[in-house]
Amino acid sequence: MAEEREEELETGTKEAGTPVPGELELKTHRRIDQSLCGTLLELQDGYAKVELETTRQMAVDEMGLIHGGFTFAAADFAAMAAVNDPNVVLVSSECRFLSPVKVGDRVLFEAKELYKESRKRKIHVIGTFEDIKVFEGEFMAVVLERHVLKLKLLKDEED
Repeated sequence: MAEEREEELETGTKEAGTPVPGELELKTHRRIDQSLCGTLLELQDGYAKVELETTRQMAVDEMGLIHGGFTFAAADFAAMAAVNDPNVVLVSSECRFLSPVKVGDRVLFEAKELYKESRKRKIHVIGTFEDIKVFEGEFMAVVLERHVLKLKLLKDEED
């Protein structure tokens, strides 16, 4: 099983929607590029774990500093996966980048849904590299009745 997981990471053959036995199927962000936004490792009701393996392509300088956008993208993916609804949309976030991330780091993001109020969701995400907390954030999301782009198309047709 560990060998299969390593091969999936190397070849990029694992699709975001492929469930791990005993876990939920991912219903959102199914076409996300896991090489840029992290690989889904675990998915449970209200919880997700994503690993971001940083690469040279993510670096902003010769020292190997990773652009914060990749860190944020993995945290956002983890948050949306924790909600796990096909129509979830991020509406706001409050994030802290606590330590630099460099090429070769494998950052683990754990997202826990804190509450569900009607269509609103609040998700807490922590990113760690080894024992160092590198990221922490609160994400607010809403679950819409339809895909956000379909809502816009319907509005345009009415005008």
